[in-house]
Parts: sequence; structure tokens; C-alpha cells
Amino acid sequence: MGQQVMKNYEVVIIGGGINGCGLIRDLALNGVNTLLLDKGDYSSQTSQGSSKMLHGGIRYLENFDFGLVQEALEEKNLWLKLAPHLCFEREFYLPLYSYSKYAPWMLGCGLFLYDFLSHFQNRAYGILNKDETLLKIPSLEAQDLRGAGKYYDGVVDDAKLTLECLYDALLEPCANALSYTEVTHTIKTHDGYEVTYQSLRTGQTQTIHTKFLVFTTGPFTDILLPKLNIPWTSQLVPSKGIHLWLKEGSIKTSGSVVLTTRDNRVVFVIPQRGSILVGTTETPVDQEMFDIKATEKEIHYLLGVLQQYFPNSSVNESSIISTFAAVRPLVRESDSPDALGKVSRFHKIFRPDANTYVILGGKYTTFRRMNQELAQEIVPRLGKPYHPNLTLNPLRQHSLIPTFGIKPPLTMDLVKKIIKEENATTFDDLVKRRLSIIEEPKNLKEVMGIPVEQIKALF
Repeated sequence: MGQQVMKNYEVVIIGGGINGCGLIRDLALNGVNTLLLDKGDYSSQTSQGSSKMLHGGIRYLENFDFGLVQEALEEKNLWLKLAPHLCFEREFYLPLYSYSKYAPWMLGCGLFLYDFLSHFQNRAYGILNKDETLLKIPSLEAQDLRGAGKYYDGVVDDAKLTLECLYDALLEPCANALSYTEVTHTIKTHDGYEVTYQSLRTGQTQTIHTKFLVFTTGPFTDILLPKLNIPWTSQLVPSKGIHLWLKEGSIKTSGSVVLTTRDNRVVFVIPQRGSILVGTTETPVDQEMFDIKATEKEIHYLLGVLQQYFPNSSVNESSIISTFAAVRPLVRESDSPDALGKVSRFHKIFRPDANTYVILGGKYTTFRRMNQELAQEIVPRLGKPYHPNLTLNPLRQHSLIPTFGIKPPLTMDLVKKIIKEENATTFDDLVKRRLSIIEEPKNLKEVMGIPVEQIKALF
């Protein structure tokens, strides 16, 4: 990560989220000389703001998006094998009430179809009656409850999966990456682009040449491309989603719960990391998108849903450990500028000119397939053979602090090693994405076990 940047690249990728890091891995494994640039830390925006799931998207079945669900289920089960240190399978319960949209037999059919689309690689689904459901989820609202469906999906550390894809890429000598680096100018040449970027840490600028320019900038794409003189028409309907981390025990449940609310929202309640993750919302974006925060109104909405469906719990504002928010890059399917319902959950690849690609939309779970579609077009254009099976290999460099399971004691020597080997540029990079700490900054002292000021002094 700290090697000298070369002045000529075959591909420059702008945006270090899951698509940018997944794409540089695919290209590097195929021997493509690639540079990745990001304005902040890798995985610091949308790619760390998901519901921490690898899943097929069971709710997409009602829209008959069977191809999308099947692809996502195949990828979910692949990553459970490739990165068991970052993701694991767990049960999800989908409560069914008398006012729910679907009858029990319809839910059963949907869960069977979900398993069928996974080629029966999922653990088998089940249907629970009311008493069985309350035994599994004691704090659930019992009035009008008919039972629940049980199925299996994956839980993941989204930020670390992104980072470890990058680490894997950077083991190849043809790959390099720079964080806290902003692209300021692009100039079209006869055989590609000249790209000028500036370090936000030092203020230094450099200009390089690339044959291909790829934007994996997610929700920032519509704003960024016109600034860089890339021919572009707005394609996105940005959608904001927030999540809450709650104290363990705030809601009594033996598994994850999927709530379909009366306003037709889906809210996940997922015990993990010694806490409970709750999300998400879906609202239009009316504020600055970079480092976006949850509002009080959004937090109260999720708390209201929880208090409605878990009346026997003690969940309230004091149950909240922390919150986070992110913006989904949903691709518009119609000319309507504001309808979140008229957007695609499928990904799209655009080609504004002969040497520029833009990838948008899709699901976190399917990032490898999305990037593969783009890589298998770029690599042959560089006169190289494309090998599609290289990304099926396990990730070779793991994070020094695992998200799940037994963690080593945190020492100053270990912190220094993480900063060096995992390219943590700021204290926030270290805490949120390398150590996967979910607590607010005021509680870090007791969580980290070593003086916070000593660690901050390293940056």
C-alpha cells in the first residue's frame, strides 16, 4: 500500500467501496496494472453502512426477481465458504400476523422457493406455529400472531470483507491503492485519460495516465462525473438508510427477526457482535451524502417499530449503543425524479465513452459477479486472457483483529502493526473498520482497554 505510485496504469478505479475493492482484486489477479483511489478511507461510506448481511433478498421474490435472488443466494453461499472468518449463517424468523399480506401457505411456498433458488444449499426452512414462535422470540407481540417462517441467511462484517478484497489485490505487484486522495481533473487523450489527484493529507498533487477509467463511486456518481468533465446524465435516486446498534438483551430473541411493518417497510433485528443490529429505513436524501448521519426522526421511527413489535422488551433510547447511516445508489428506472419504488435493485454498467466505465446499483452480496462482468470486458481489451475462476479462491490476507470469535488482547504493539499492515490512516479508520468497534467515541476507553490518547498520538 505504501509503494511508489507509477505514472502509467492500464486501469484507474475511482471509489474504494466494495465494488472498487472487488474490481481491483479481479483485475490484479488477472495481471492488470491497476490503481485504486478514494477520497476517504476504503469502505468508509455505503459499503460499511449495510445491514451486515449476505442474503438473497427474500422480499424480492414478490417482484418475481428470481434471477437476482438466485445469483445473490449463490454468492452468499460462496462467501460463507471463502471467508468463514468474516461471515456465518444464522436463522431468521419472519413473523406472520392476521393482518399480514400473506397467508401461512403462501409464506411456506415463498420459503421453499428461496431454498430451491439456492440449489438447496441453504439450511432447510421451517414453519412455526404461534407458541413455537413465542418460544423463540419471547418479547414478540403476541396479539394477532399466527406463527412465523424460519429460513437461513448470512451475517457479515461488510467493511472488513471490502478491506480484505483490497488486501488480497495488493499482494499482486501490479496493484496499488491510495486513500484520502481526491481526483481533481481528468483530461481525455487519444488512448485514455490523464488523471490528476491530490492527497488530502499532504496537499501534494500528481498526474498519471491510464488506458481505462472506472467509476465505482456509488451514490456520489451523479455529482462527481460532471465535475470531472465525463459525459454523463443523472441515473440515480439516492436512498438513505439508517441502523441502530442496541445493547445485548434489549430484545429477547434466539435468532434474527424480519419485520414487515404496517407501512410496508422491512426491518431486520439481528443479534451479533454482543449486541443487536436494527435497520433499516428508506428515505430520499436531502442532505450532504458524505459521512451522512442518522437524524432523531429516523432513530425514533425505528424505536417506534421495535416498541410496537416487541412490547415485552425494554427497548428505548437508553438501549442505543450507536447509530450509523449510508446512502444506497439506486438506479432510476423511470423519468420520475422522486419515486423510490421506481428504481432497480439490479446493477447496471454504463460506458460514457470508449475508455470509461461506470458501475451502479446492485446488492452488496453480488459484488463479485458485478465486478466480474466488468472485468471480463476490460481485460480482453488490454490484450490479456481473462480467467473467471481466480476470484473463487479464498482471501489471502486476513484482518489482524477478527470480527467474530475470540479476539487477541489489544496492545500498543498490535495497534501499530494494524496501522502499518492494514493502512489505517486515521484513528477513525482504526476503530470503526480495522477493530470493528461499534461503541460511540465517549465509551472507547473501557472498550479498548488501553489509553485512547496514546493510540490517537500515533496518527
